Amino acid sequence: VLKQATNLGIPIHLHLHETKKEVETGLMADGRRPYTRVKELGLLKADLQTIHMTELNDEEIESLYKNQIHVVHCPESNMKLASGICPVNELIGNGVNVALGTDGAASNNDLDLLAEARSAAFLSKVTSGCPSSVKAEEALSMATINGARLLGLDKRIGSLEIGKCADIIAVDLSGISFQPIYNPISQLIYAASGQDVTHTWINGECLYKDKRYTKLNLAQLKGRVESWQKKIRRS
Repeated sequence: VLKQATNLGIPIHLHLHETKKEVETGLMADGRRPYTRVKELGLLKADLQTIHMTELNDEEIESLYKNQIHVVHCPESNMKLASGICPVNELIGNGVNVALGTDGAASNNDLDLLAEARSAAFLSKVTSGCPSSVKAEEALSMATINGARLLGLDKRIGSLEIGKCADIIAVDLSGISFQPIYNPISQLIYAASGQDVTHTWINGECLYKDKRYTKLNLAQLKGRVESWQKKIRRS
C-alpha cells in the first residue's frame, strides 16, 4: 500500500484506533497497539490521514505531531457506536491538525457537518472538564480549513481568500430561534444545522439555491436509492 501510494503521489486514508476493542484486541494478539503496528509498517508520514483515533496515549499524541500526521475526528459516530473518545483537546494542544468527519451513514444517520462541529465542541468540553475547550471558532476551523489541510488542498479550498476556489455556503440565521445574535460563529456552531443552509457554491457555481438543487434530479436520485435498498435487503 505504501509503495503504491508513494508512486501515485496520493495520501493513505486509514481508520485507526476506531474502537477501544480494536486496541485491546491488538494488545491481546501480540502485545502491540494498532498505532505501533502502523509505525512498524512505515506508514507514519505526513500524507497519512488517520480517522477516529480513540484511546490514544501521550506517546502516540507526541508521535502524531512529530510526524505531522492528520487526524479526522468523528464524534457522533464514536458516540453512537460507543467506540471511545478521541482526545481532541490534547491533540490540538500538541499541535496536531484535527479535522472533522461524519463517518458513514451506518454509524451517523444525518451526515450533518454543522451538527458534527457542535458535537465535537460539546464532547471535548465534557471530557476535558473545561468549558472553553474547542471553542466555536476552533470547531469551525476543524470543519473547513483543517479538513483542507488534511487533504493537502489548503492552497485551493478551506477558507475565503483571493485566488482560492469559491466553495461557499450561506446559512440563514434570521429566524427567531437564532435571536439575539451576539456572535455569528457561536450561533452557527451551537444552534444551526445543515437544514439552515440556503445556498451552496462549488468553485463559484451555485448548485443549491434557496434550498433547492439546481442540477440534481431528486426524483431520479430517490429511485436509485430505493433500487439499492432492495438489492441490499436481498443480499
